[in-house]
Amino acid sequence: MASLPLKKNYRCVPSLQPFYSGGAFAVSSDGSFIACASGESINIVDASNSFIRSTLEGDSEAVTALTLSPDDKLLFSSGHSRLIRVWDLSTFKCVRSWKGHEGPVMGMACHPSGGYLATAGADKKVIVWDVAGSFATHHFKGHQGVVSSLLFHPDPTNQILFSASHDTTVNVWDLDTKKRVATLTGHNSTVTSMALSEDGRTLLTAGRDKVVILWNLDDYNCLKTVTTYEVLEAVCVIPSGTLLSSRFSSSKQRNGKKSKSPAICFITVGDRGIVRIWNSEGAVCLFEQKSSDVTITSDDDESKRGFTAALLLPSDQGLLCVTADQEFLLYSPVESPEGTFEFFLSKRLVGNNGEILDMKFLGDEEQFIAVATNTEQVRVFDVASMSCSHVLAGHTEIVMCLDTCVSSSGRTLIVTGSKDNSVRLWESESRCCLGVGIGHMGSVGAIAFSKKQRDFFVSGSSDRTLKVWSLDGISDNMEKPINLKAKAVVAAHDKDINSVAVAPNDSLVCSGSQDRTACVWRLPDLVPVVVLKGHKRGVWSVEFSPVDQCILTTSGDKTIKIWAISDGSCLKSFEGHMSSVYRASFLTRGTQFISSDADGLVKLWMVKTNECIATYDQHEDKVWALTVGKKTEMVATGSGDAAINLWYDCTASDKEEAFRREEEGVLKSQELENAVKDADYTKAIQIAFKLRRPHKLYECFHELFRLTIVFLLVYCLPLSGCLLNFCHVSYPSFLQEERG
Repeated sequence: MASLPLKKNYRCVPSLQPFYSGGAFAVSSDGSFIACASGESINIVDASNSFIRSTLEGDSEAVTALTLSPDDKLLFSSGHSRLIRVWDLSTFKCVRSWKGHEGPVMGMACHPSGGYLATAGADKKVIVWDVAGSFATHHFKGHQGVVSSLLFHPDPTNQILFSASHDTTVNVWDLDTKKRVATLTGHNSTVTSMALSEDGRTLLTAGRDKVVILWNLDDYNCLKTVTTYEVLEAVCVIPSGTLLSSRFSSSKQRNGKKSKSPAICFITVGDRGIVRIWNSEGAVCLFEQKSSDVTITSDDDESKRGFTAALLLPSDQGLLCVTADQEFLLYSPVESPEGTFEFFLSKRLVGNNGEILDMKFLGDEEQFIAVATNTEQVRVFDVASMSCSHVLAGHTEIVMCLDTCVSSSGRTLIVTGSKDNSVRLWESESRCCLGVGIGHMGSVGAIAFSKKQRDFFVSGSSDRTLKVWSLDGISDNMEKPINLKAKAVVAAHDKDINSVAVAPNDSLVCSGSQDRTACVWRLPDLVPVVVLKGHKRGVWSVEFSPVDQCILTTSGDKTIKIWAISDGSCLKSFEGHMSSVYRASFLTRGTQFISSDADGLVKLWMVKTNECIATYDQHEDKVWALTVGKKTEMVATGSGDAAINLWYDCTASDKEEAFRREEEGVLKSQELENAVKDADYTKAIQIAFKLRRPHKLYECFHELFRLTIVFLLVYCLPLSGCLLNFCHVSYPSFLQEERG
């Protein structure tokens, strides 16, 4: 078998960067981009693929409020610093800034004309500003709590501003008279969202008291209260002329419901993580999602559940919902031939993955990558676009580890281990759980498929046991998950098991633990073979060589070691990392390997020479996850900074680039010699500068100076005889030498 060329360099492509930290966001009028708050900065994100177009650096305080001008040319932002900024999105520069509130700015709204900006603050005030002049035109006081939401009347001629507060009230302000015209009281908790009907005569308010109230703006009386039995975060009115409107208006006509006042269809979202559509007439729910697409955490953490915001995009683009775990879900309305309606999740933009704990390439072509983050779901990303293809939900606690394989029948399988002490087997194509394994008494922190037969997997846990799970009973047509059975169990270590690996021929399994040892076991009965002792700290990862009878281990003692399976002796030890080494994986048929550490560094090593040939610094936190594609040997790394980087082998391209530069250098050298021969010293000096040849540059200047002296002696001497005395040169002999 021909040897593979050694890899000398990898090029990093930052593929998935965190762009949203929760809280404030603003969507363009055409739905093409989203302005997202990311801590102290603002990211302008392409809504089609979550690509960050630009990052606007703010001050040292978090951004809490964002809004766009009606023409999407200006972006307004503010935060805890109380500084209101105006950004020109054509240049991504801050063009104006000012202060006005005595506390953090919590909400913003731009007038439909684009001339006014309203801001709401924690100081219980509402201030309206002239955008062009940056001065305040209105100061409104009256709320008894933090003002969190603002809404201008969509009719530019109707100078009305609505403000909602934590004091459970909604105030209506007249910009012409600069007075409060009404206070709407009816909610028993914070008012989280407001929306206006198409005719502008009805205001809808939603709150955390689980109701939507409809208000008549002619007399400011309550028209109706709709009880939703859900803590609400957003309400959206369905406009006429859309697919949603036609679908549910026709439904109302079929039901024969009529009313003197036009019925209003609206959407609500909240902590349940489902989308519901309501009809104001009769206060009935017309549609409810069957299941939630949102990560639902434990019940004792209510603040991290469900949706936090929603809005309808124009031109039937769908409903954009924002989740508590920083995801943007785009739902498209779909009606089947049978007449049933459903919201299809057409896009999922992950604003922040949190800490990346583990990941593996997926499928024969490695077009997808499965990622375990600090959530209960496994996220599957398309490698080409790095958009979230789908998620696998079923665990009740954080997924800590995963592995992938393609079964003998061609099914793409994923196995996961979680803090809920269980393991789960998934099929990627159908996105369904095939089996659940229960038996560990602690968190499952390590898992690995068999490499040859692919009919079992091994798990390691914080309960210090190693289990071998059989895939018997897994069929193509399964209606519900089966209970996976453990074929063998062994108390493997004295402390938590961090990593497991199965040998290429499925005969052995190796486990690495916090007890500073790695143990090799014979399958299928987990008979002990050898114990690898030598690390001074816990062993974080283990891997079998693809060609030799040896094992690669990494440790918290900052070293990487290669061990002989036959007698457990340490064959090689690699030093170079300055912190704990978390992952290492073989490359180029075992002649190289790549490693990652707690400093965010990735290193490329040569096994034969013990040499680190390249070090890469592209992460800002611990690199917990590292995986190598079996087919392409593309490398993916994930870290605590929520970033996923893809690394491509650029050895061949670097070699081609070096050859091209060498060829270009040869041509330039020839051009330099030709310029010298033609006495074109100006061109020769320029080329010598580019080629960085100081000696040739000296020769060109020396020759140019010599010819200048000759010119002065030949043509200027008849006019002045002082030059010969100054230069102490024998004129006749010099001329004779030059003319000779």
